[in-house]
Amino acid sequence: MQEKKSKGSLFIVSAPSGAGKTTLCRMLVSSLANLKFSVSYTTRSARPDEMNDRDYTFVSREDFLRMTKAGEFIEWAEVHGELYGTSEKRVRKLLDAGSDVVLDIDTQGAMEIKKRYDKGVYIFILPPSVEALRKRLEKRMTDSGEEITRRLKRAVIEIKTFRQYDYVIINDILENALREFEAIIISHRVSTELIDPLWIEKTFLKQEEN
Repeated sequence: MQEKKSKGSLFIVSAPSGAGKTTLCRMLVSSLANLKFSVSYTTRSARPDEMNDRDYTFVSREDFLRMTKAGEFIEWAEVHGELYGTSEKRVRKLLDAGSDVVLDIDTQGAMEIKKRYDKGVYIFILPPSVEALRKRLEKRMTDSGEEITRRLKRAVIEIKTFRQYDYVIINDILENALREFEAIIISHRVSTELIDPLWIEKTFLKQEEN
């Protein structure tokens, strides 16, 4: 059967730090065909369980600012004192190859992309409560108490932007959240806007002319 679409779709996923968006994105990319993860650039140090070019591309602040000046990012932002950016070249390459692409980015970056790319699907991941978010951040054991407090304060600001997103997933039980995430991707793939009208005409309507 012919392909019904020629380019991939962009899925922008945001959440407060500790809500589990990266875990959900990784799990879905590993289980759903033709879904790719666009690795972002950052100036922060890698955590013990992170690998360069898998979780992030870790660069110096000097290199990041050079890339910013060269216009290499589709969006970038400073979060908790560190810089994060999404490579436009990486995203375009994946989309042009027909892959659906997941972007794991903060609310600032998501709103920047929304200004430039109006066909994206925007998904917000919520923890079940602020207290649950605190416990997850503490369990991670990568941040000081002061840093956790800063992240919780920022979480309140980020959550206020939820109306800017198309979907909201509450990540209470991981398996349920993953199923909802997968449902969003699959339902979008069969939406009318992605059907190539030429494919419809060639496959079904040409027969009427004979």
